Amino acid sequence: MTCILKLSALLLVLTAMTSALAQNDKMTPIPIPAQPTAITLNTGKLPGAIADEAWHSQYGSAFARNVVVATLTPFLPDKSIATGAACIVAPGGGFRTLSMQNEGWDVAKALAKRGVAAFVLKYRLNQTPADMAEFEKSMQKMFSGAARRAPASSDPAVQLAPQIADANAAFALIRSRSAEWQIDPKKVGMVGFSAGAMLTLSTALYSKEAKPAFLGNIYGPLAAVKAPEDAPPLFIALAADDPFFANAGFGLIESWKAVKRPVEFHLFEQGGHGFGMYPKETTSTGWFDAFAAWLKMHGFAK
Repeated sequence: MTCILKLSALLLVLTAMTSALAQNDKMTPIPIPAQPTAITLNTGKLPGAIADEAWHSQYGSAFARNVVVATLTPFLPDKSIATGAACIVAPGGGFRTLSMQNEGWDVAKALAKRGVAAFVLKYRLNQTPADMAEFEKSMQKMFSGAARRAPASSDPAVQLAPQIADANAAFALIRSRSAEWQIDPKKVGMVGFSAGAMLTLSTALYSKEAKPAFLGNIYGPLAAVKAPEDAPPLFIALAADDPFFANAGFGLIESWKAVKRPVEFHLFEQGGHGFGMYPKETTSTGWFDAFAAWLKMHGFAK
């Protein structure tokens, strides 16, 4: 549990710190948005959960926290442009919040416009104080000096067991309904942001069930790993001024190259951390077009 808390303390700031410095936007509680197409996954309620799911707005975007039951929301392309490929979208938020709009719905809508069936994964999160003021205090406490701390060293397969289980359930659900959604079950991949990128990579490395067709790591950790011999094609996007991962080396890229598996890496000069689909005046805004072009190159998108 201690390792999980340390990891969460670091990753919580990863989706928001850069935007916070630029905008200093205050968290404002909002009603839970209607999600009529969300499908409840079969992974059950987060063990030991006490607080109920709550939402807030920040940086002009919607965030969820205290998610105790995982869901999957489909964004299906028009049949005239559908490629048969699908992509699970994992928002970031340090496993304590989820950037549902900027790194979830907006990404999924953009993928659907390229012919890719997209599914936003609202995975279960570590608990935070139910009271917004207390939550903000806990955030501020973790912000302080967090960028100077190294990531906790532990086994992601253990730390992220609930989240990997949610990802597994998402892959299983999509494949079970692939005929209905006109999806090729062999063309289901995953893209994640920050903590969501960690979940995406961990799902590929530690799950025996998911077997994603492709991976997208958007400003996630780039530490070296033991890549499987059949590792799926990997797309990576990172800003050179990212305060967390830009100066930690690029071992992940070398890991994929070591087993001669496809990897594409975009290092943008500016963009900070957590840029997602925010319209910024930096070249990092072009990450999605590059990702879409990469998917097209591999036969997944139009």
